[in-house]
This record gives sequence, C-alpha cells and structure tokens, in this order.
Amino acid sequence: MAVFRLLIGLAGLMGAAGVALAAASAHGGDASRLASASAMLLFHATAILATVALLTHGLLHGGIGLMAAFGFVIAATLFAGDLTVRQYAGHSLFPYAAPTGGTLMIVSWLAVTLAAVVPKR
Repeated sequence: MAVFRLLIGLAGLMGAAGVALAAASAHGGDASRLASASAMLLFHATAILATVALLTHGLLHGGIGLMAAFGFVIAATLFAGDLTVRQYAGHSLFPYAAPTGGTLMIVSWLAVTLAAVVPKR
C-alpha cells in the first residue's frame, strides 16, 4: 500500500536525521537541544515503523492507526525542527512549535492505544 511505503520512507528520513543530530550533539559545544531532537526523531521513527507493522498485520484500527503514524511524523518534525532551529539560528521555528509537537506526540500515542482497542469494521 502506497501510504505505508510513504510512512516507511518518512521514518527512514527521520532516523537518518536523528543520527545526524546525535553526531552533531556529540561533537558540538552546548548542543543539548540537538540530543533531545535526535532522541525524539529516533524514537518516533521506530514508532512509525512499529505502527505500520501492526497495521499491516491487522492489529490496529486502520484509520486511527494511520492518523497516529502521521501524527508521529508531524509531531517529531515540529519538536526536533524547533530545537534544531533554536540551536543553529537562535530563534524558534514559530511560537510554541516544540510544545505543539510534544502535545501531538502524546495525542498520537493515545491514538495508538485507541487504535488497539477500537474494533475494526
């Protein structure tokens, strides 16, 4: 299914960006923001892959599971993007970008929970 391939590709990009930010964090001076950005990208890239695997095995409600997976993409991108822009440009991506991303991460995890308990049609 094309949407699953898209999510897998996005997870791969997030994983690569997470590793790159981890390296930048390890070799930079005060780069604690990059470590947090890296962790969120890596954790949620894995979460996307797991969600897609669960969806393909029919273990999650399809619509809710897809919303959760795309929520992970948007949330981790907002969170990590904001921290990275703050690190390198000295300003926020936009006001409340990181908290919005963090809140969306929580909502996406709750959506995975819901997708597991809501019966499929």
